[in-house]
Amino acid sequence: MSLQTIIDFLEPVNIAQISNDEGFKETQLGKHIAVYDESFPDITEADMVLIGCGEMRGSGIQHNKTDAPDIIRSEYYRLFHWHTAVKVADLGNVKTGASLPDSYAALRTVINELVEQGKKVVIIGGSHDNTTAQYQAYGVQSKIIDAVCVDARIDLDMDSVLPADNFLVDMFTGMPNHLKHYTHIGFQSYFMHPNMLETIDKLGFDCFRVGKVKEAIEEMEPAIRNGDMLSFDIAAIQYAHAPANHITPNGFNGEEACTLMQYAGMSRQCTSIGIYGYIPQQDQHQLTAKQVSHMLWYVMDGINRGKQEAEISNRAEFDEFTIAFGEVETAFLRSKRTGRWWMQMHTGEFAACSYHDYLTASRNDIPERWMRAVERS
Repeated sequence: MSLQTIIDFLEPVNIAQISNDEGFKETQLGKHIAVYDESFPDITEADMVLIGCGEMRGSGIQHNKTDAPDIIRSEYYRLFHWHTAVKVADLGNVKTGASLPDSYAALRTVINELVEQGKKVVIIGGSHDNTTAQYQAYGVQSKIIDAVCVDARIDLDMDSVLPADNFLVDMFTGMPNHLKHYTHIGFQSYFMHPNMLETIDKLGFDCFRVGKVKEAIEEMEPAIRNGDMLSFDIAAIQYAHAPANHITPNGFNGEEACTLMQYAGMSRQCTSIGIYGYIPQQDQHQLTAKQVSHMLWYVMDGINRGKQEAEISNRAEFDEFTIAFGEVETAFLRSKRTGRWWMQMHTGEFAACSYHDYLTASRNDIPERWMRAVERS
């Protein structure tokens, strides 16, 4: 497989349609994105590669194509260009297959090739079950990964026939399995059967209720930094901030959603980000499209910040603290450039953590993040 081969799975962007035939100003993103329109762009220097996905049949919407990605693009391209050090390429939309598995296969192929090329891939549009293809892209590489999902619900509804409601079942139990760890951010308790949460806990996976996340959203940064992929369902955002979300009036506000995306942009390990669930027909004044476009802008902001971070091997760029808690002695690192934290695990490797974890250890208590990692090993 090569970049030339994946062109067969992609449809170019109609710039005239995106800009309403008006074009873009020099100060807007639309003038600075390498776009697949008439010819395939050179993505050698691209830090972020955008691809659209119109597949919605997994949520029960029986049509073959949606203009959701292009509506989001129209809003995104009009935002002002602040991050001159961040190069963005837009490779258009993945073609919708004759069947749902065909669409998964096309999306999986495109993501896999771009990740292998060392790119951070961002998928916009499509129903949440397209996370399946996003996850399977790493399976092609036989890579064991950590996955992070942001959603108001945990999609394990065995009573539903819709893949969008139960795609996590295959992620958790399918063979061969490439899932090392799963983190769920922003679930709303009234949508969850208590037994489901017990099952998730027994699997050693981490789930964070939306209220807990809102109390200390910075604690989600290490969880996202440790992940290889992030899947974001707009159902996690309050209706007031994303009117296309018809599931719940509650959830994250727009700024919190942007913060989570900024964390994903900062992470060098997170190589694919999917923003799913946007249905234009349910939107009002394209406010949800605007919200998603702001989230994309904050991915760029995160990439820009992440470029400032030094490699862990360059210890001169980190403050190092040796801490003993319980019968364990370990090291904590704090970046002099970004202020982010890492802790040395029982395996000797360093994993992302927070200042709160350091404070917990300094009180001779075992950080929960440490305990959960030991339980999973």
